[in-house]
Amino acid sequence: MPRLIRIGSRDSSLALWQAKFIESLLNKQGIKTELTLVKSVGDINLTSPLYEMGVQGIFTKTLDSGLLSNNIDIAVHSLKDVPTQLPKNLKIAAIPKRANVKDAIVYQDANFKVTDEAGITIATSSLRRKAQWLNRYPNHTIESIRGNINTRLEKLNKTPHWNAALFAVAGIERIELDVPNKMELEWMLPAPAQGALAVVCREDDQEALKICKTLNHQETAICTGIERSFLRNLKGGCSIPIAALATIEKDKIHFKGNILSLDGVRKVEIKMEFELGNYENAGRLAAEKLLKNGGDKIALELKSLMTE
Repeated sequence: MPRLIRIGSRDSSLALWQAKFIESLLNKQGIKTELTLVKSVGDINLTSPLYEMGVQGIFTKTLDSGLLSNNIDIAVHSLKDVPTQLPKNLKIAAIPKRANVKDAIVYQDANFKVTDEAGITIATSSLRRKAQWLNRYPNHTIESIRGNINTRLEKLNKTPHWNAALFAVAGIERIELDVPNKMELEWMLPAPAQGALAVVCREDDQEALKICKTLNHQETAICTGIERSFLRNLKGGCSIPIAALATIEKDKIHFKGNILSLDGVRKVEIKMEFELGNYENAGRLAAEKLLKNGGDKIALELKSLMTE
């Protein structure tokens, strides 16, 4: 009798899209599936800033527990939310082809122009976006905004003193939201693994691992693996203002990474090129270079602030 694969997902519209996307890929292979929906701590508490909530795994822990207790067979996550060190006995089984990696600004007034004038207020829950924005526009004010994409868009429309908010483009595109006043930020470096999904299984579930392996996109897995290795070697979590992007052109890996102080005043960035055959060492080597170039001071400062 064919195996039924129980897919675990958070219940936001974006998380549901992601789970149903994986479900559709499995169904095309003749795999029977069912969805199990949960709420994470990050979904329930929409008022506290993420960095105050012990953010590592805040959107994944509930599904991790479901896997370990055998209530589900696979969990679908945004890969950028997955800690670089997974709980014991769990494994990333597949990373499908990546979507748009960029961030975007969404503004209320169609005539709004981004300048560095004082009095402009931008909403974001991401310390990475906040730091990069303030590095470029130091006279702006940043305020925290929490919730799923739909909730944040509603909050933006209902908060008159907010001029705009920052979002990941992939999320907007995946659930086909009509966002007319949107501009992609070519200059902003994304979070490590932004735009990619992760399918997580138990290590001992060989059948599920084999089934999910067919969903893996090798180029995406290599690039996000480098970015996550960079993050891991800087000892940063998904709430720390660390950004990274790896791309492959022919037989070369092109890597960009940065780390910023929370106020955006200080930034250390690097650009490196690696042979494709050396991809397993690329993230570590990039992190070591960034630390030697002055990133170590910012990293230590961030670590002390996050543990206070």
